[in-house]
Amino acid sequence: MGTPRTSVALLLQLAACMAAPVPCEDKVVSLKVEIQGLVNVINDQHRYIQELHNSQAQQLENIPNLHLGPENLYRDCSEVFADGNVASGLYVILPDGSPSALSVYCDMSNGGGWTVFQRRRDGKEIFDREWVEYKHGFGDLYSPDGEFWLGNEPLHYLTSQGNYDLHIDMEDFEGNQRFAEYKNFKVDNEKDEYQIHLGEYTGNAGDALVDVHTPPSAGQKWTGPSGVKFSTFDQTNSDQENSDAQCIRHSKSGWWFSRCDSGNLNGHYYKGPSQAMAEDEVVWYTWHGYKLGEDSDMPTYDCCLTLTIVLIS
Repeated sequence: MGTPRTSVALLLQLAACMAAPVPCEDKVVSLKVEIQGLVNVINDQHRYIQELHNSQAQQLENIPNLHLGPENLYRDCSEVFADGNVASGLYVILPDGSPSALSVYCDMSNGGGWTVFQRRRDGKEIFDREWVEYKHGFGDLYSPDGEFWLGNEPLHYLTSQGNYDLHIDMEDFEGNQRFAEYKNFKVDNEKDEYQIHLGEYTGNAGDALVDVHTPPSAGQKWTGPSGVKFSTFDQTNSDQENSDAQCIRHSKSGWWFSRCDSGNLNGHYYKGPSQAMAEDEVVWYTWHGYKLGEDSDMPTYDCCLTLTIVLIS
């Protein structure tokens, strides 16, 4: 009886040896590779979270340190600046009559308190937009170099609450800088097709919007601004003549067109001077002029490398 028991024990031991698992060294190597893969995933997630945190933190630094109740919000960037906020960036305001608060970019340089409503830097943002997009605004307000249009509705509420000046900074591809400034800037509501009103001009870029207002003749008293209604390629305003309406369709942008697009700062952004082959470019004709031809007096090249339009309270 003793012998069979010994044989069974030996067989079992031999079977166990033949079915032995992978050596421990191989398992350790496999586990180390798996662990390193998981560590890489965790590190990638950590970097993403950190980058997101830094991005949000930079934006939060530009928001005023106040309770965001309607009774506490500033009406424009001039009030933000007057309250001691001297860093240019994103702020929250609530203009009189506006149904909601607005995020706006405030430029605190050159005296401070400028509410920026248009900025162009490199052509990344498309300004070939429809009426509804110009109404509500588009683009990137959050980056210091982002391109955007604040919106015609916000512009209406902003300019209806006080006496504002319009200031336009321009720079061409050779580094030359010019500016244009207009008194008594106001934008009507959508019912009046966001008609713009401008007063007296000053600056060194020339008055490309001369038809938008009525400057006094020599010896005459200033009688106040007139206006031009806003148009887009999909909605031509009711006052445009046939020639101007044709120019608007070619421009494929939103603007207060007068004399076709003698001063259209929302036109197509070309990458260098003399590259524009169509009548759709950024232009300020009193600075960079027209290319005169036998059959056309339309501008044929873009005006500006960088462009900023701001409100001055």
